[in-house]
Amino acid sequence: MQEVYTKEETQSFKVGAYVALAILAIIGYKAFTAQEIEHADNGSYYALDARFGRTDGLLVGDKVRLAGVTVGKVVGAKLDEHFNAIMTIEIKEGINIPDDSSASIVSSGLMGPKYIEIEPGGSEDYLAPGSEFSYTQDAMVIEELLDRIVSIGKANRAPKEQKEIEKMEKELDM
Repeated sequence: MQEVYTKEETQSFKVGAYVALAILAIIGYKAFTAQEIEHADNGSYYALDARFGRTDGLLVGDKVRLAGVTVGKVVGAKLDEHFNAIMTIEIKEGINIPDDSSASIVSSGLMGPKYIEIEPGGSEDYLAPGSEFSYTQDAMVIEELLDRIVSIGKANRAPKEQKEIEKMEKELDM
């Protein structure tokens, strides 16, 4: 005998199937787009250092990218005598980094994970294993960026608008 399902049961089954397919699609997409360079037995790497004033959110194990392609990872972090962070990175052998290149700490999107992006310079000489980047850019802290935007906005307000805003702020404080 064939079972008969109610309209609600059929609809619940369809929703569940769509959710399961969406989850499988996300997992498949993540697996397909993962371009990690594994530090197992599939190649040699050389170490470079990058000195930053602040590394907010950058961790050992995070990616190092060049032109958006993962070319290595962060393998160490320590402080120098002036309390600057020295991040040691490993770059896959065969990828030569010009010695006037810069290393910046950036994030994938607004709240995404941090990584080091290498901007290649134009020099024909390359960084030797164990050497340090001459040019670095610290991590940008979201709160500081928002404070800068707000202060620029306040500075650009017309005096009349500023008086109206101050009047509204006083009324709200009462």
